[in-house]
Amino acid sequence: MKIHEYQAKETLKKFGVPVQDGIAIKNLSEFDSAVSQLQARGINQFVVKSQIHAGGRGKGKLYNPSSKQELILEGGVKFTTSIDKAKDYASKMLGNLLVTHQTGPEGKIVKTLFITEGLDYKKELYLGILLDRSVSKNVIMASTEGGVEIEKVAAETPEKIIKEWIEPSVGIQPYQARKLAFGMGLQGDAFKNFQSFIKKLYKAYEDTDASLLEINPLIITNDDKIVALDAKINFDDNALYRHPDIVAYRDLDEEAPLEIEASKYNLNYIKLDGNVGCMVNGAGLAMATMDIIKLAGGDPANFLDVGGGANKETVANGFKIILSDPNVKAILINIFGGIVRCDRVAQGVIDAVKEISVQVPVVVRLEGTNAEEAKELLENSGLNFEVALSLHEAAHKVTAVLSVESAV
Repeated sequence: MKIHEYQAKETLKKFGVPVQDGIAIKNLSEFDSAVSQLQARGINQFVVKSQIHAGGRGKGKLYNPSSKQELILEGGVKFTTSIDKAKDYASKMLGNLLVTHQTGPEGKIVKTLFITEGLDYKKELYLGILLDRSVSKNVIMASTEGGVEIEKVAAETPEKIIKEWIEPSVGIQPYQARKLAFGMGLQGDAFKNFQSFIKKLYKAYEDTDASLLEINPLIITNDDKIVALDAKINFDDNALYRHPDIVAYRDLDEEAPLEIEASKYNLNYIKLDGNVGCMVNGAGLAMATMDIIKLAGGDPANFLDVGGGANKETVANGFKIILSDPNVKAILINIFGGIVRCDRVAQGVIDAVKEISVQVPVVVRLEGTNAEEAKELLENSGLNFEVALSLHEAAHKVTAVLSVESAV
């Protein structure tokens, strides 16, 4: 689950992590009150930040949502010392469409702003924490190239990225914090302040079951304090039951409607841009299925993992989600019958197709327990299924029916 920057900073503050002060607003009528509160804290320069679940906001462009060609403002993050100018920026951001390199041309409507203090600083750094699955350890990545996308740094100057792997049984050690600080060239008070900062940040990452915590930029202020000027946190969905306070941050306006619908049925769904709907049990098999569709000349329309207990209800809901995408022209069902018997899945597929009247070609490949019985059920159902015995055959059959459809 993703959250907004202002929510990430609220979370970090609970762990004592120094962050940029600010107040979130959802309506322009709240602007004056927010600025007054910041002034009362001694703040006299401001940054108006658009809040969407995407990076590149500062370099983005805001358009009129009803006329996407009408440019309203260059940049979704603006600094100013003028309250009137800050309010003007806020009026041009709220309710308009912010397009960045991460949103794609469709952009996202800005429904929340973060009015923050403007800080003077002498250096921007990068700091990120995530799980390195190859070694089953969290890794802290740091770089002197703050304010730049870490992917760009990795591609162009990988030597500027410092990595420190944390042993899960002992957590971050003082020597590792020092090593990171030395690697970024920190000295004096900045060096000392970083030791405290990274320990608190790592605790926040672990205690919230985060899957990614990124501070970009991390700044060194003119008086050598270390402050998170930006903050991005993603959380492990499987651990959210432990964090009702974090679940409350969920912003459904920032999520794809089909993904929200799928989550109601405990289906793992991610929409893609192709035309072959995929219904698979198991994340690894789903990834392999998408790969082989691509190799066969097709284009997957989604990732959909129905889990280990595929039945009539699960399959029917899966069909509904897949067919809600108008781009889907054919469906490939690929189920391995380990926990569940293939003949039960086949009957579930037959019942679901009859119930919701699927109008696109369906290719089915079932392998595992009672696979032969499943094949007979499908072939004798009277429905127009294409049955495949291997994943390779299934991928080629689904691309073949697509070719026939497009020819008609």
